Amino acid sequence: MDTHKPLIQFYPAIQPFAQGMLDVGDGHQIFWEQSGNPKGLPVVFIHGGPGAGTSPLQRRFFNPDRYRIILFDQRGAGRSIPFACTEANTTNHLINDMEKLRRHLNIDQWLLFGGSWGSTLALAYAIEHTTHCLGLILRGIFLGRQVDLDWFLYGSRTIFPDAWADFSNFLDPHERDDLLKNYHMRLMSHDPDIHLPAAAAWNRFETDCSTLMGFSHQGGRTKRDPAIASHRGLAIARIEIHFFHTGVFSDDNYILNTIHNISALPGTIVQGRYDMVCPIVGADALAQLWPLADYQIITEAGHSALEPGIVDALVSATDNFVP
Repeated sequence: MDTHKPLIQFYPAIQPFAQGMLDVGDGHQIFWEQSGNPKGLPVVFIHGGPGAGTSPLQRRFFNPDRYRIILFDQRGAGRSIPFACTEANTTNHLINDMEKLRRHLNIDQWLLFGGSWGSTLALAYAIEHTTHCLGLILRGIFLGRQVDLDWFLYGSRTIFPDAWADFSNFLDPHERDDLLKNYHMRLMSHDPDIHLPAAAAWNRFETDCSTLMGFSHQGGRTKRDPAIASHRGLAIARIEIHFFHTGVFSDDNYILNTIHNISALPGTIVQGRYDMVCPIVGADALAQLWPLADYQIITEAGHSALEPGIVDALVSATDNFVP
């Protein structure tokens, strides 16, 4: 991208015009909201994590005069209930929840917008429900393969050895040979004295790896966000490790093996060159098999959707999708 041109910023803050809870079965209810233009092009924002939930800032990727903006919290995340619940919480459940939400809102077709885990779920939904998709705008591609999970847990230490040391050393010495097993054991504990510190350590590590330069710095390290040890942080860490532990798809290479299902759909792939959470090799593999997708590599960016070059590319993509 041309870094000399003025970067596009977020649209101004807006408020929802409707919101509610949808019973999706298995004891789960998911929160949803709509903002923007009720008669605009429907777009659904698919949040990351899994478990991260939505926030008001996410409405601002879209022109509110042109888009009917739908945000929802996936099972266990955000304002959905029960909170941080991993029971009956699989990729297939989440795909089915999206389809129930589409029908509940009387939407025939919608544009899918998702980053990181949101890109995974967007692709999986589109593969299963292609006729209800107008297209996809994706960031920080995560394909859900074992190699992708292993990179986050172990491979990323080649770039962030200091952050990884903190992440590993949180566990007792005899637990460090199996980070997945032992973080899973702690995060699934019912004791907040056990699961909250583990959630804070998990989220610190992911935050440290998420940006090229860091949101803010003290002594060269990304400033810690106290919210990661909070209510929201538990859902992120617990649901993420649940999916890591059980697996994302039964076919490890499901997305690349079935991407031909959506080959006729328009798409945009926005990928930070220095994304250390979801390395660019995944986005590149996807782009090679999806010729209609506009593949944009942002040279001065990592994983976060909030880095200026990523914001510019995503808002530009939404602006270009509607006349």
